[in-house]
Amino acid sequence: MAVMPIRKIGDPVLRSRSKEIQKVNEATKELINNMVDSMEAAEGIGLAAPQIGILQRVIIVEIDGELMATINPVAKKKRGKSLSEEGCLSVPGKTGLVERAEEVKIIGLNKDGQEVEYDLEGIKARAFLHEIDHLDGILFVDKAQKIMETSSE
Repeated sequence: MAVMPIRKIGDPVLRSRSKEIQKVNEATKELINNMVDSMEAAEGIGLAAPQIGILQRVIIVEIDGELMATINPVAKKKRGKSLSEEGCLSVPGKTGLVERAEEVKIIGLNKDGQEVEYDLEGIKARAFLHEIDHLDGILFVDKAQKIMETSSE
């Protein structure tokens, strides 16, 4: 397990579409472990594989002590809309007001290759949708209605 550097806005890998994982194996599990280490070191709540330079469809989200690693995630059945402030480890020093679905169903695979389905709302729904955007080369600044500077770099 290793802490990998977080790619920053301007890095072309962040604007590339990630490839689906065809078979979950030990390399996939190692990627997830590295992502967890990297996210925790950066004090984030979510991370997508492209943010550490790996163009594979893997995301992790940790909220309220619950870590959810999802491979090949797909958002289904989005409901409601909510405008809220978001930040991103790949866009330091900025936050933005982004409209996202308030509720969403996520399907994908867990780290053991088993199918998972999450019915999420609020911050969990927002975090998953934010990370899934990364898999398609989309950053929150692309969707933000307003972008604000923060004091952190």
